Amino acid sequence: MKHYGLTNTQVSESKAKYGDNRLTELKSEGFWTKLKHNLGDPMIKILCAALLINVILVILGQAEWYEAVGIAAAVLLATLVSTFSEYRNENAFQKLQEEASKITCKVYRNGQITEISIDNLVVGDCVLLQTGDKIPADGILIEGELHADQSVLNGETKEAQKLVKPADKENTGDEKADNMSESIDFLNPYKLFRGSVVCSGNAVMSVTTVGDKSVYGHIAGELQQDTERDTPLKVKLRSLAKGISRFGYIGGIAIAVALLFQRIVVHNGFDIAQITAYCSNWTAVVRDAAHALMLAVVVIVMAVPEGLPLMIAIVSALNMGKMLKDNVLVRKIAGIETAGSLNILFSDKTGTITKGELEVVTFVSGDVKEYKTLNTVPEELSKILAASIHGNTGAVVSKDGSAFKVIGGNATERAVMTFALMRTGIVNVTPIRSIPFNSTNKYSVSQVEGDHNLTLIKGAPEKILGRCKSYYDENGQEQPLRDLSPLGVKIDAMASRAIRVLAFAVSKENLDSEQLPDGDWVLVGVVGIRDEVRPESVTAIREVQSAGVQVIMITGDRLETAAAIAKDAGLLTDKSDIVMTSAELADMSDDALKEKLKNVRVIARALPSDKSRLVRLAQDLNLVVGMTGDGVNDSPALKAADVGFAMGGGTEVAKEASDIIIMDDNFNSIDKAILYGRTIFNNIRKFIVFQLTINAAAVLISFIAPLLGMENPLSIIQILWVNLVIDTLAALAFGGEPALKRFMKEKPKKRNGPIVSGYMWGSILTGSIFIFGLSMFFLLSDLTKLIFRENSDNLYLLTGFFAFFIFISIFNAFNARTEQLNVFDSIFKNMGFLYIMALIIAGQVIMTYLGGVILRCYGLTLREWGFVLVLAFLIIPVSLIRNLICRLIGKRNS
Repeated sequence: MKHYGLTNTQVSESKAKYGDNRLTELKSEGFWTKLKHNLGDPMIKILCAALLINVILVILGQAEWYEAVGIAAAVLLATLVSTFSEYRNENAFQKLQEEASKITCKVYRNGQITEISIDNLVVGDCVLLQTGDKIPADGILIEGELHADQSVLNGETKEAQKLVKPADKENTGDEKADNMSESIDFLNPYKLFRGSVVCSGNAVMSVTTVGDKSVYGHIAGELQQDTERDTPLKVKLRSLAKGISRFGYIGGIAIAVALLFQRIVVHNGFDIAQITAYCSNWTAVVRDAAHALMLAVVVIVMAVPEGLPLMIAIVSALNMGKMLKDNVLVRKIAGIETAGSLNILFSDKTGTITKGELEVVTFVSGDVKEYKTLNTVPEELSKILAASIHGNTGAVVSKDGSAFKVIGGNATERAVMTFALMRTGIVNVTPIRSIPFNSTNKYSVSQVEGDHNLTLIKGAPEKILGRCKSYYDENGQEQPLRDLSPLGVKIDAMASRAIRVLAFAVSKENLDSEQLPDGDWVLVGVVGIRDEVRPESVTAIREVQSAGVQVIMITGDRLETAAAIAKDAGLLTDKSDIVMTSAELADMSDDALKEKLKNVRVIARALPSDKSRLVRLAQDLNLVVGMTGDGVNDSPALKAADVGFAMGGGTEVAKEASDIIIMDDNFNSIDKAILYGRTIFNNIRKFIVFQLTINAAAVLISFIAPLLGMENPLSIIQILWVNLVIDTLAALAFGGEPALKRFMKEKPKKRNGPIVSGYMWGSILTGSIFIFGLSMFFLLSDLTKLIFRENSDNLYLLTGFFAFFIFISIFNAFNARTEQLNVFDSIFKNMGFLYIMALIIAGQVIMTYLGGVILRCYGLTLREWGFVLVLAFLIIPVSLIRNLICRLIGKRNS
């Protein structure tokens, strides 16, 4: 049939009335929007409040400008690093999307067939569809017949037959361009949907619905709605921020009161007359009150771990780069953080757990001998089998250099042809007559000539085996086939493993009509075909399960097939494991399903709505939920999940809805994403232990020292040095901590659980109290006074104490980075840590000799340095003893 198609004028009219085929682009955040979003982080808000207080004090002349600059730098660095990392990955993602969207289609225009961009299609266009094409819009067939894979829309793996609507069929009106049906009937044989793929056949489609009004566009439009909930890390940090704020305010006020008490009462020897005289000098009172207030503000700022946001940004950015090398593209930093906290993961089967392509896994001859590859089949028998495959198929073999490539045909035919090429290459047989395969007959027949002059039959075993009275043995000789039951048992066993079976037979009769050849046939054998489980998926699933993550496989396959694949993948290991169908799921109430969810391992015959429901119910149980998907139908569930994993080979809409894109479509990469997520969380925890230990010790020293009649042993400038230099550089050091496999042995952290565990509080309290006690010993003991040179203001002793505090902080950093009894555990996997600690040491030594009046530092002798280092080093054995005790009583970080 000749198709003229639309004229240029008709194209313009249709575009004006119905629009073109462009989809409204999903809203994506620009750099400044992302920056604004990151400024809303709970820890950043605390820093901004501290910055505001400092700015006010600077204006009043009660604080130094560089403290405000330091806090502002911490805020900017943290937000800019995380924003830039996210923005860079988002740009990389957008480039991938642009490349994926450069699709053209063959259209009849002005009487000629031409290729145009999919975006330029309009209602009324006539589109030529061939095997392998992606259907570019919704429409109806006006010529031909085809089979389409609609799994990206409905999750159903079975190919759908599409036909021209007969003239006597009533028009239901669902083909109108401006009508979007509430309930889409994907089984409608007369309706084609955008995003489907033509598996076989040639046809011409008339476009009826374009752009956002198509089914594909309607689902994409729903993703514009913002349904995201807070990440587990944000929930934990918000709680931590409140606790730190409370501690800082209480500590600051207590220290201000303690300092005033020291100045008014202690300094005046508890003498009422002297106290009264002091209070009558209002200028002195105001001066000391201002000093106390300033110290309180410094302590409040010191209590806030301003290095934490920077550290989170750095560790996330570093791991995003590492993950990209492992085929994992992180679109949102929150995605990688949350992946480490997953409790439950809903995973697709095809292409994620399995290889995503059919392959022949076994060949069974007529005497029930099994061969795993064609290379192991006896030569004479393999020649007959190869001829049976080459001469009776829709697949085509082309030569690509020195290699052969299989194209065309359906997935089953390509798999069988690939099997045949393993040994023999191209076989010289030419079809002269044929009966093509159809789903009703379940067989195909081809009469060939060349190396073999036979009629070849291929199809379902129940259609073939009953006509076979003999079979080919391993020498290619005919042998009588007296009993089919052993072969039937073998076929049943293969079916129980989700293996599809095709039988091959030959006849010496010619093919004279559309009927099967007469006479008895000779059985060549049967081949078993399956989408095999990826070997690495089995290991990855086992590792993810050992990490405490429940894995549920969701598939459109029938229950028996799904159960067989799940068993091979290691998902079904216990009698309590449940395999359910979508129908059974629909019959259960939400409450009943919540009770059973912990034992569910497989959902078969799944519908798109099942995925969204499962995500919602799992979140109701306060679980952190991951969802994988590749189709348009998966997009709502991907967006609703705490972490959406889209497959790299999936649709653009699915990728837009996701947080993380698995570039190689491999479950093993999801395993890596979880590991990296846990690495980030553990590194954050290490840094919190390090910084809160030092901050708490500094607050205790600043509070107790005035009560004991001492001026603050750490000057305000020295506190700022500790706070800005040590903490900021330590953020860089901890940000490079490696991903260790042992993290996958830990249980998932509760979504609303504290970020600081009981084990961590024990470490923080032990470390801070020990540092405080050692500091008091340093400041008050007679031994210290013998070691350090004397002068009127104890300048050398106070210089030594400042150096001691810095060095004990450095040694404590080694404690904080590992719970192992070896403080150098995996240290060489993070050389940056050693370099930064060396830099801090060098900076401190230089400041000791050059700091002068500003840092209140004066050069120390070797003996004084030795005392400082020995005393500071004691934090190492104390921490090791604590770790050993915790290990003996079985208490670990959780």
